[in-house]
Amino acid sequence: MTETLLSACARLGVQLRPEQAAQCRDFLTALLEKNKVMNLTAITDPEAAALLHFADSLALLRYADFENKRVIDVGCGAGFPGVPLKIGAPSIELTLLDSLQKRIVWLDETLRAMHIPAQCVSARAEEFGHREAFDIVVSRAVARLNVLAELCLPLLKTGGVFLAMKGAAAQEEQEEAQRALSLLGGEVERIERYPVGDATHCVVVIRKLRPTPPAYPRRYAKIKQSPL
Repeated sequence: MTETLLSACARLGVQLRPEQAAQCRDFLTALLEKNKVMNLTAITDPEAAALLHFADSLALLRYADFENKRVIDVGCGAGFPGVPLKIGAPSIELTLLDSLQKRIVWLDETLRAMHIPAQCVSARAEEFGHREAFDIVVSRAVARLNVLAELCLPLLKTGGVFLAMKGAAAQEEQEEAQRALSLLGGEVERIERYPVGDATHCVVVIRKLRPTPPAYPRRYAKIKQSPL
């Protein structure tokens, strides 16, 4: 797993030291052990996880300056992309946010045991507060971009960056979300594409240009029923 990860990061142009790859391996070991009793990941092959969980997450280090930044992973699930980013860029101040408490409890216990500092919070993004408190917001596989933007941009400082990890439909989702982004104070700078194994993944890079109006975010039922 560590060899696969180091090779993939070299291909991506991401610097990862062997001891950092070993930390990723240890986190994966804990994840796969817990996965026997809790549904955390469908990817259980270590080499596949090295690519699809860890290298995929670490690729974000190419597209923003994470050094000493306050970073929040919205809808972090089993800790991706947040945990690999914290391992790859230890200076970040990381918050992991997820609505499922049992996942957050496991993450908190696991990261404490590994001496990886992070704030692990069980809450819905639209109810979390901490408005405009973060330099970088990251999110992977949570919702379509027009919905996700309303959950994430209110948390971001003006001038900060939102990295939305997307698949093949990234361009379509960006076009669909233009009105939402404009209302919420954001603007797409670019879509970056990068290789993960034999596939190409995307990240939509969104800059926060203006404060988000206080009317947003709305309650999630309203967001889902009537996306901006």
